[in-house]
Amino acid sequence: AGFGAGQDHAAILRPATVTTPPGWPADRPVVPQVRSARIATVTIGSTNAPFDVSGRACRKSPGVLYVVTCAAGPARDVGVLIELAQADGWDVCCILTPSARNFVDVAALERLTGHLVRSDYKRPEEPDVLPPPDAIIVAPASFNTINKWAAGISDTLALGLVTEAIGKGLPIATIPAINAAQAKHPAWERSVATLRAAGVRVLHGEDVYPVHPPGEGGQYLHLFPWQRALTAVTDSSCSK
Repeated sequence: AGFGAGQDHAAILRPATVTTPPGWPADRPVVPQVRSARIATVTIGSTNAPFDVSGRACRKSPGVLYVVTCAAGPARDVGVLIELAQADGWDVCCILTPSARNFVDVAALERLTGHLVRSDYKRPEEPDVLPPPDAIIVAPASFNTINKWAAGISDTLALGLVTEAIGKGLPIATIPAINAAQAKHPAWERSVATLRAAGVRVLHGEDVYPVHPPGEGGQYLHLFPWQRALTAVTDSSCSK
């Protein structure tokens, strides 16, 4: 069974349509218009060429994607993102903040990814059980994680990975899930600006995922835009 009741999987998987804008050069690839985060595929001659959201041909094969999930309501449907990424060829590993383990079915995620789900640092003498990441998506990102990440705090495995990823120059995208009261905290806008300045694709605003009144987050879970996170990190990966 798939993840994410309420998700419009038919819309997610619907093939792209291709349009040619007025004046578009004949020797330049057209831009696929997609309803999902999946890389669109159009046929050019006899070859299928994936394109990123800017219309650039992306010849790079997806690698290892770390999905870092925090303790926020949309975490229950993180399997939707994993399935979308796998459909695009990513080898997905799931990292949870310690509190996020209470929001998901860990065993189901391990079956889905084929990897152990990690939330704690390993012992120094223990081998790594996951391949190193080529890109990272942090979704949903909590108020706590965004502020700690921007401040350079790495007191959990999840934070250690994402703070280090900035220095490594890895493609990173994140979608926060916060309420309206948290958004008014003076640290919030500073933290978002800090991460964006460091190269993190922070997808945040009413056009992405509503900042809801406290205590009403359950009404918005079906709107969480998993597909936009995958589009953002794919676009960043293609441009590197």
